Amino acid sequence: MARRPLVAGNWKMNGLKASAAELTKIVAGASSLPNADFLICPPATLVAQFAALAKGSRVAIGGQDCRAEPSGAFTGDIAAEMLKDAGASAVIVGHSERRRYHGETDAAVRAKAQAARRAGLLAVVCVGESRAERDAGQALAAVGKQLDGSLPDGETDCVVAYEPVWAIGTGVTPTQDDVIAMHGFIRERLVARGVASGQGVRILYGGSVKPANARELLTAANVDGALIGGASLKADDFLAIAAVYR
Repeated sequence: MARRPLVAGNWKMNGLKASAAELTKIVAGASSLPNADFLICPPATLVAQFAALAKGSRVAIGGQDCRAEPSGAFTGDIAAEMLKDAGASAVIVGHSERRRYHGETDAAVRAKAQAARRAGLLAVVCVGESRAERDAGQALAAVGKQLDGSLPDGETDCVVAYEPVWAIGTGVTPTQDDVIAMHGFIRERLVARGVASGQGVRILYGGSVKPANARELLTAANVDGALIGGASLKADDFLAIAAVYR
């Protein structure tokens, strides 16, 4: 089954109003790369501004997290419906930094993915093993557990992002064979679990993706794009990675 690549940028806690200049460059560059979809997830403070700037372009705007509830006394949190109202069309849930620094469980991530679906947002569900789990030969088991616990039953429209925790922001990446093995495992797990159109769910790779290693990583079997961290902050780097799909 042909799956359309998705090149997504997670800006994390980076970006001010002036950062719109980079988005403008990304929008312009994306217009000449018709073979992929594009998503930029800035801090919540910039979602509405970026959505307005990207309106009508080939670049979608997303959030980096959401609360499971649609509203309530949850100071500092943001609901999926609020992101939708601000112009977002997607949201990242379950990123390893949320799991690590905020103690998010698989059940919490599942609830957030369900909230995304409720609000009409595409959920980008993140999974990935730690260095200790990989060294112990438990990488597949760890990722399988996260998949089973984090994806809602009957999910029909989501993206899975595999990000080995030990590769995020470290400059270290798995080998292409490691990526092929993990993405193949995720694909098999989705199909076996009965996730609707498991062959159609896009699986992104994330973790120190750069222009220099993009082709090797993103042309591997069952890799349907990238979730890019630091390199997405600069339009030139982000577009150079996306150019793999030219």
